[in-house]
Amino acid sequence: MFHHPAQRRPAFGSLPGFLRQSQSLFEFSPAMPRYLPALLLLLWPLLLLLPAAADPSPLARPGFRRLGTRGPGGSPGRRPAAAAPTHAPYSGAGQPGRARGAGICKSRPLDLVFIIDSSRSVRPLEFTKVKTFVSRIIDNLDIGAEDTRVAVVNYASTVKIEFHLQTHSDKQALKRAVARIAPLSTGTMSGLAIQTAMDEAFTVEAGARGPNSNIPKVAIIVTDGRPQDQVNEVAARARASGIELYAVGVDRADMESLRLMASEPLDEHVFYVETYGVIEKLSSRFQETFCALDPCLLGTHQCQHVCISDGEGKHHCECSQGYSLNADKKTCSAIDKCALNTHGCEHICVNDRTGSYHCECYEGYTLNEDRKTCSARDQCALGTHGCQHICVNDGAGSHHCECYEGYILNEDKKTCSVRNKCALGSHGCQHICVNDGAGAYHCECYTGYTLNEDKKTCSAVEEARRLISTEDACACEATLAFQDKVSSYLQRLNTDIFRTFFIQFYDRGLLH
Repeated sequence: MFHHPAQRRPAFGSLPGFLRQSQSLFEFSPAMPRYLPALLLLLWPLLLLLPAAADPSPLARPGFRRLGTRGPGGSPGRRPAAAAPTHAPYSGAGQPGRARGAGICKSRPLDLVFIIDSSRSVRPLEFTKVKTFVSRIIDNLDIGAEDTRVAVVNYASTVKIEFHLQTHSDKQALKRAVARIAPLSTGTMSGLAIQTAMDEAFTVEAGARGPNSNIPKVAIIVTDGRPQDQVNEVAARARASGIELYAVGVDRADMESLRLMASEPLDEHVFYVETYGVIEKLSSRFQETFCALDPCLLGTHQCQHVCISDGEGKHHCECSQGYSLNADKKTCSAIDKCALNTHGCEHICVNDRTGSYHCECYEGYTLNEDRKTCSARDQCALGTHGCQHICVNDGAGSHHCECYEGYILNEDKKTCSVRNKCALGSHGCQHICVNDGAGAYHCECYTGYTLNEDKKTCSAVEEARRLISTEDACACEATLAFQDKVSSYLQRLNTDIFRTFFIQFYDRGLLH
């Protein structure tokens, strides 16, 4: 739990704590020091009865907590006294899942700039703690022209670059330079300090390495107050230029300003410690941050099968036998043994996820006992053909359907319909074809005719045959025609004879 100093309860668990409290009591009256010996004599037996307690100084408690988008109160002098912390306080010990220590950690090359607040609110002893904090971080880094380079920007109401990135390439010389830094004066111009670091410290002329070097640019700003200038825009420009900003707040630091200055994600870039007395412990957290941890040992490598450490925080992934590495360089796929053409499958080779394979057959075939060759499947015998009437096996695993006599195969090539032979015109009936269904039919005759024994042709009934046969009808017709012809001839002849006699009678005067 975090407390503002004004909210802390008196601690009587030790003699130093009691004396500090007694001193605060004596400050109420100038006459109180005269009674101090008598008061101590009276209270001494009580002090002997008190149990031994841990030193309530800040060094004995968790010193700071990691902050996310939530944290202690944002205004100076206000800290939530009872609310449960949203993140566990950091005590300097290694966190679960994070590897530390020699053998799995080597610091990455950095261009690192410390931006430290040395305003009047930071007392000389506290400023010494800040320098110790900086030195401990340096101790955990590999310092050199090809490794990490360090610069320090000191600020209050003014800004001073104590030394540039190219000034010291030796760790001991660098630490001595840090020890010589003196505090400045009043004021907390955090925005100006960030701008100065961006314009003067993180330049190639000052020793920063160019963008093509892929060397991270990192700034750690340490402050215990509220900035007296704007930090939002200048911090945004710094982040946009590629500078990764860490913000460390102490005591009455304005948490909202820390969040505005820091890079995302905030829970990895914003820190708070209650007093300068425990800021040194924060150096171990930055050791982990700047350390090239071995992802194979940490379990953060994301290799699907095997992680191989290459040193200096680098690694590569490999696959188990029978697998090959995919294009993402992390996951593995079974080797395509089918593509190697050594599978022996007669028809189809199918890769399995286990790096193995199995054989399959084309449609209409069955895999033999050797699990490689295939035989045609008699679908007619299996009863899976779907034919309504007759299934005919064609060999090679195929078949076709046929229909019973009097039926025709439908378009689906499986079902059958009755054939109408009367409609087809192939019935052979002389007169009438009658469809009986199911592909059958029979012939009938017109009225006055009877069906012959062949069940197809027709003959006239007996009564009609006795009246006139086919031959008599023809003769009768010829006779009648002849008679008509003779009658016509006789009529013309008679007319001619009558005309002749009439003329003769007239000429003779027989006719008056």
